[in-house]
Amino acid sequence: MSSTTGEGSLVEVMKSYLPASWTASGPIVPVLRFTGPIGMTMPLRPGLTLATVAGAIEKAFAMRGAKAVAIQINSPGGSAVQSTLIYKRIRALADEKGLKVYVFAEDVAASGGYMLALAGDEIYADESSIVGSIGVITATFGFTGLIEKIGVQRRVYTAGHNKDTLDPFLPEKPSDVERIKAIQQDVHHAFIGLVKARRGAKLKKPDKEIFTGEFWSGKAALELGLVDGLSDLRSKMREVYGDDVRFKLVQPSTSWFRRKRSVFSEGGLDFGFAPGGLTADVISAIEARALWSRFGF
Repeated sequence: MSSTTGEGSLVEVMKSYLPASWTASGPIVPVLRFTGPIGMTMPLRPGLTLATVAGAIEKAFAMRGAKAVAIQINSPGGSAVQSTLIYKRIRALADEKGLKVYVFAEDVAASGGYMLALAGDEIYADESSIVGSIGVITATFGFTGLIEKIGVQRRVYTAGHNKDTLDPFLPEKPSDVERIKAIQQDVHHAFIGLVKARRGAKLKKPDKEIFTGEFWSGKAALELGLVDGLSDLRSKMREVYGDDVRFKLVQPSTSWFRRKRSVFSEGGLDFGFAPGGLTADVISAIEARALWSRFGF
């Protein structure tokens, strides 16, 4: 037996003692998971923001030997700004690295969640996934009757006569509603423009049927052209890259310190009053629950 043959046999023996994932040689597909409301800060768990997912996105697109990047989405939406920022970061890196992006909707990819899905060159869903909700919503409360009933006086002091717009403890003003609706129209038009730019000729119905804020099952979304097919990540990637394709899950840091730091650093300056601490966490948790409940979850 030659020395070369002996060395080869030794290598094979050594490989047999290593985990299969260490010695596998199939195509690599990094996987990103975007789960939860977008932009909302919840107790001990910030929502999806560019600050919390940027590191994972960068790592996925920088992975050596990657053939494509797959993204699993399970989100009812949230912040339009954060949705746009995450979308832009994914597309910028996809173009820079020349990597195709496959998106897979799980339970929900609606509103801002669907905006994230638009970062994919191809979008897939389960036939029972909830997809769409291409619209904009603003929700608040009105407590004027309650505070009158219990004898509470509301005292508000502002610099800027519109600073108290939509204050839930003040009577609703038609001028406030008009301004909010104008802002909503701007955001909605931007969303529509993005859907048309990314889906283009794939859209199979007129605007008046697609851009109403309605959401659909994955099966109906396919008929509308909002997704490219009905499949799951494993099945589709094996179909495209073969049975030996390898998946590398890339997750954001779960460090408590880094999560809290990202929450504090993303806020910016808003020139308004925002409740802090436990109150803010509770409000955010309620808002997040309300978002999920719209889609039956």
